[in-house]
Amino acid sequence: MTDYMELVDKMLRGSRYALAKVISLIENSSPYTSKIMKEVYPHTGGADIVGITGPPGAGKSTLIDKLVKELREDSKKVAIIAVDPSSPFTGGAILGDRIRMIDLLLDDGVYMRSMGNRGSLGGLSTATYFAAAVLDACKFDCIIIETVGVGQSEVDIIKIADTVMLVMAPGMGDDIQAIKAGVLETGDVFVVNKADRNGADLLRREIEYMLRQNSPEEKWKPHVILTDSRHGTGTRDVIDEVYRHRRFTLEQTDRQASSRKKLKQQMIRLMEKEFKEAIKEKFSYYENLDEVLDEVLSGKVDFMNVVEKNISGIMKPDNKKILY
Repeated sequence: MTDYMELVDKMLRGSRYALAKVISLIENSSPYTSKIMKEVYPHTGGADIVGITGPPGAGKSTLIDKLVKELREDSKKVAIIAVDPSSPFTGGAILGDRIRMIDLLLDDGVYMRSMGNRGSLGGLSTATYFAAAVLDACKFDCIIIETVGVGQSEVDIIKIADTVMLVMAPGMGDDIQAIKAGVLETGDVFVVNKADRNGADLLRREIEYMLRQNSPEEKWKPHVILTDSRHGTGTRDVIDEVYRHRRFTLEQTDRQASSRKKLKQQMIRLMEKEFKEAIKEKFSYYENLDEVLDEVLSGKVDFMNVVEKNISGIMKPDNKKILY
């Protein structure tokens, strides 16, 4: 049995050390990633994935700490992926959300992993998709993915999560307008955190108004919940809302349909990864690369023509020259 196969086997039998090693292999773009995922996928499909997003400073990490404790009261086994901005030097996560959730690390029913977004414009790296599948295979009941923070492009979370939670806080200026055309339309559960601050109820009413404008009659009708995560106020209501949304989605479709949705995105990501690696490898040994680049720079060759001609031939192993 190869080393990675041994790790996967130990991971599926409950080893936290093996789980950490497998995720590290995936995050570091190990050549074994495809083989690991091949072993993992037959064991997936049981976890509910909750994506939590919102502007920096909204208190997402503190809220998650309280939500996980509520889920543990319900005897749920919980995994957390905290997605942080990547270091431009190492690719690792700059901020460790685990320092805000230190109590959870002592709970055997909780697993936490900080991962970098690796510069992904959509907020999630390919490794995050695969890590979620690995945690699913390890039979966690709920997987929470905390994203970097809301941006116009940060909507990847809807492609993998069963429930998307948007966390806002009063006193954050025009953030509500900034996200209106982005994540607001894709959220399922809406939380106004730091409810002890002035303006919390006004923000709740603003979100409710926008939801009424954007939500057709036959669709899910979310509640906007006020919380104070520092004291745990309202967190039980948030968990109940997550359960309510999950029941609603399962009534509209089924768990298999949800699994198909996640599997489709994971397959696309894996194919994208393999294709990128093939392109990088190709460009490392093209015999006429400098010649073609000079031709493009001098205006003798059309840039897009070079790109289009080479896309179809990029996977051919015997093609050692750029076509132009």
